[in-house]
Amino acid sequence: MGISARELAAATPASRDRYVDLLRVASLAVVVLGHWLMAAVTTDGQVGNLLAVVPELQVVTWLFQVMPVFFFVGGFSHALAHRSRPQYAAFLRARLQRLLRPTMVFVGVWGAAALLLQLSGADGGLTGVALRLVTQPLWFIGIYLAMVAFTPPLLRLHERWGWGAFAVLAGGAVAVDVLRFAADVPFVEFLNFAFVWLAVHQLGFLRADGMIRRPALLAGAGLVGATALVALGPYPLSMVGMPGEKVSNMAPPTLALLCHGLWLVGAVELLRGPGARLVARASVWRAVVAANGIAMTAFLWHLTAMLGVYGAMLGLGAELPAPASGAWWAQVPLRFAAAVLLTGLLVAVFRRFEAPGLPRPGGGPAPLAALGVALALFGVLGLSMTGFAGLLTGHSATLIAVPVTAPAAVALILAGWLLVDRPTSRRWR
Repeated sequence: MGISARELAAATPASRDRYVDLLRVASLAVVVLGHWLMAAVTTDGQVGNLLAVVPELQVVTWLFQVMPVFFFVGGFSHALAHRSRPQYAAFLRARLQRLLRPTMVFVGVWGAAALLLQLSGADGGLTGVALRLVTQPLWFIGIYLAMVAFTPPLLRLHERWGWGAFAVLAGGAVAVDVLRFAADVPFVEFLNFAFVWLAVHQLGFLRADGMIRRPALLAGAGLVGATALVALGPYPLSMVGMPGEKVSNMAPPTLALLCHGLWLVGAVELLRGPGARLVARASVWRAVVAANGIAMTAFLWHLTAMLGVYGAMLGLGAELPAPASGAWWAQVPLRFAAAVLLTGLLVAVFRRFEAPGLPRPGGGPAPLAALGVALALFGVLGLSMTGFAGLLTGHSATLIAVPVTAPAAVALILAGWLLVDRPTSRRWR
């Protein structure tokens, strides 16, 4: 029998930074709610984006695009974890076990469902849209894999240069956007998947060592920078991807998104005192511990739940109101409640795959573990782009400059997971 959330909460050492755990849970919860709200499904089974229907709402993404906060928290946690477990392959295994296992289950279940649906010809309408959309949030898993893989070398740079290491990554993001927008260099924009997100991750290292001493300055500089870039440059207002836009702040990330990340990190650091007092309450801390134990499973399945709610409504013959209409907004609480319930059922079924397993020695040869992370990373990113629609017709998407299919992406994820999870060889310790 596993340890309950109440027991884990009671056993928490006084030295633990509980505010970081609160930020992790809160940021993922905001992302889930944002995805649910943006999904605008019509009666004919098409899925649109609420921010495209009501462009004025795009400004709210400056508050609710909180993925930078999650990656910032990841940097903090990875710094502490690597210092306690410096052997590279063992560090990778420990950090990725609770990430890749539930991801592989999600991929396996949806892959099997996609195959059955397409063989039976039942992959039209909203079902076909779901096969394409449910994998999109996997891009987050791919970026997180890269952050874990780069933690050891970037942590060493941080320990040597401090803010200078962050400045190098931020400078890389600036250079990429200059080459992209001023010199029109092809494909260079994809480098900002590394520079922007690793720079945000680096802020977590700085926080771990108490080096973010002026959060108001960080928040102000980020907000002013993002505002100026959007007002004067080629950057869109929305901090999330929009359908059909020529330039996205998210895919690939831009300097504007990095400034947005600075503003958010500064803001959550300014709230550190009240947040720490809140999570010091026993009842709040028990809720945070319980939520952290199922966070990745809930994230993986939350779009499945929302599309399932819409599918049930269509199946029952319900008339879906026009997105952003008064009737549509009136339905939001009911749709959210149904999505919460269905997500809870999916979590109850699949949560055991997120539970930490028994400790295992080591983590295999470090070069093979690094190769495994790279394969899993490209596989996850590829699958996030292809989805499971067209599984039998060879549908492909282009990952940077390489075409990839869903079966190939799944094979890469599986191969990468197996390499990371190899048992230790004494020769490589």
